[in-house]
Amino acid sequence: MATLETIPLFRHLNRAELQALRQITHERRFATGQEIFREGDPGDGVYFVKTGLVEISAGTDTRRVFSRLGPGEIFGEMAVIEHRPRSATASAAQTAEVFFLPRGEMLAFIERSPALALALLQQISQRLREFNQLHLREVLEAERLAVVGNFARGIIHDLKNPLTMISLSAENFSNPNLNPERRSQIQARIQRQVQRVNDLVTDILYFTEGRSSADIRPNDFRAFILELAAELQTDVAAKSIRLVLESEPPAGLLSFDVRRLDRVFQNLVHNAKDFSEEGGAIFLRFKTGVGEILIEVEDTGTGIAPEIADKLFQPFASHGKSHGTGLGLSICKKIIEDHGGKIFVRSEPGRGAIFCFTLPLAK
Repeated sequence: MATLETIPLFRHLNRAELQALRQITHERRFATGQEIFREGDPGDGVYFVKTGLVEISAGTDTRRVFSRLGPGEIFGEMAVIEHRPRSATASAAQTAEVFFLPRGEMLAFIERSPALALALLQQISQRLREFNQLHLREVLEAERLAVVGNFARGIIHDLKNPLTMISLSAENFSNPNLNPERRSQIQARIQRQVQRVNDLVTDILYFTEGRSSADIRPNDFRAFILELAAELQTDVAAKSIRLVLESEPPAGLLSFDVRRLDRVFQNLVHNAKDFSEEGGAIFLRFKTGVGEILIEVEDTGTGIAPEIADKLFQPFASHGKSHGTGLGLSICKKIIEDHGGKIFVRSEPGRGAIFCFTLPLAK
């Protein structure tokens, strides 16, 4: 149980001031569940819990509890500094006794005691800070859940295509009249789609764990690109989009991880397809510079808005796509950096997005 002299706000008061405070204080009792004041009621004074538990809540259809206050704690304090309706509802969470100080008398008392005025302002400031922190936590939680939801939808979308291909291929594979050559082709297709699913899951795991999984070794870069381009052309042709090699990939050995670099091209080309209209084109260019190869992937879309260009490679930034995990470009960035290169984007008037990345040449 709290008494007036044990309430933190009044501890500094002398005997005469406490006596004057008692003369303006009213004691009230409320049964469990009974409202002390309702949201929208006039702010007629300030309350302190003497015994029991008081619940502060707000909302119309669904009430949300902001805090539960025990003996010695203050509530309804904003009525002292502003003559406005109550912004929340106070009710007895269990049988409660409270001290009530009417607004007019409380203001007059504060005018005679600067120390009390300062203590009250500190109390109000602390309460506002607590509510701000609560609101911030709720906002962050809502944003976190939204990110998780978008991420889950993106994963489902990315998994749906290979799983659909596996399902259709499995049906064809079970056809007893299938010739051996066709059966072998279908089997290879199923294996590729299974590998795509495995790569997607592996990429997400490696990205979230911050590890590098690059298996960098000398490979025939030209042969890699020509084989990959044929596969990508089949993928984008479904949208009547052409894949154009504007320049020949350089011949010779280049150190890279075949599977990881394949992921970069898959991500960039599929992004380009998503932002290109039917009948458009995607251009691949290769330029050999001093100590590095520059690769460009350009689409015939509307380009990249300058205000989002520097955010594209951040995790969960989907830059206008209605699907995807939001990790594609972040994964690309990590893969290229693991190879010792860099990745960036540029947009020129009248042209689509141009994604560029470099790979170092063997020393």
